[in-house]
Amino acid sequence: MRKDIADTIRIIFMKGIKPNFTKIARQYNCDPRTVKRYFTEGKSASTRKPREYTSIIDPYADLVREKLSAGASAKAIHLFLKTKGFKGGYTTVKDFCRKEHHVKQQAAVIRFETNPGFQAQVDWKESLKLKNTKGVVFEVNIFLVVLGYSRYKFLKLTTDRSQSTVFKGLLESFQYFGGVPHEILFDNMRTVVDHSRTQYGKPIYNERFYEFTKDSGFIPRSCLAYKPQTKGKVESLAKLMNRMLVYNNEFRTLEDLISIVRKFNEDINDEISQGTGEKPKDRFKNEQRYLKPLPNQDVFEDYLNLRPNKRKVTLESMISIEGRKYSVPPQYINKTVFFQIRDDVIYIMDDMHIVICSHMISKQKLNYQKDHYKAIATAAIDNKDTIEKICESNLSMYDRL
Repeated sequence: MRKDIADTIRIIFMKGIKPNFTKIARQYNCDPRTVKRYFTEGKSASTRKPREYTSIIDPYADLVREKLSAGASAKAIHLFLKTKGFKGGYTTVKDFCRKEHHVKQQAAVIRFETNPGFQAQVDWKESLKLKNTKGVVFEVNIFLVVLGYSRYKFLKLTTDRSQSTVFKGLLESFQYFGGVPHEILFDNMRTVVDHSRTQYGKPIYNERFYEFTKDSGFIPRSCLAYKPQTKGKVESLAKLMNRMLVYNNEFRTLEDLISIVRKFNEDINDEISQGTGEKPKDRFKNEQRYLKPLPNQDVFEDYLNLRPNKRKVTLESMISIEGRKYSVPPQYINKTVFFQIRDDVIYIMDDMHIVICSHMISKQKLNYQKDHYKAIATAAIDNKDTIEKICESNLSMYDRL
């Protein structure tokens, strides 16, 4: 007997909800007849009838539900019922309305547990604003991926939510997990779907995204529009990200913030999950072996744009990238170097693809590292005593420009 299906059927019995055998079967990757058999067996086993209780409001129950669905308040409904002969107090009506509201919500957000390696969920924590030690506001996003069985999480700080950033986040999460889940659940983000899923129609996935899913080896799933509760595990994680607010005024640069997110990622994977009662990192040890193998390295290079780009170093000891110039050590003047961009960092490499320096992506036109500029100045200026002063003055001027 499969415990995951049996547990789900038990929850359905408790909630008194009519089951959708096909939907549950798709969730657990089994035959709908299997789910129906579990339901039939569970129903026949429940032979004892529950004790029935009556309440003064029972004869008016349908009328109360009708008025609730129209948006009426409990107070207004109580006053209306008194005109219909109701003898009970306001508290009785209020408690009944609260119970109806709770039952309706529970029916809408039942959470199904998944088998190891079967499903992951994806979302963003958007436009998180944090101030550094100098009061400069950084507006960033956190890309979230959660494995359904273990609740093991991957977080990535980004400065945008473009499709290429989604691809990078997913591929880096696969590397972090050491494998690929069989399916991934998304909300209706524009970088994923061209037409959202509704109760009456299937989602239409973006063509490039769909090609990406085939190359990576997972099946995309889309939750119903306007029902983020169907993606509850990752939605709960988005609330966790509010804990990042304690780092206001506690970092200097974007690199510091990236390091904070990575450390935070480790911490929450080492905390007890409310959903499982266990640490995600402990359950992940069992889940990892059920993940599909990582895609071919060529897939990573195609989508992460990791194939190095060539540039020739100018006499200024700089290379141009997207209209902005970045310095390299002066011994590479007139030579060809290569660069890759990962996590908003430019890695510059020699002809053996060994990193010789790196820069954060900048909006400035000229981006000199002080040691590079000093080395150039040393070769050009005879008076060594003034080199430090000239370097400081010129670099300050470049920053202002």
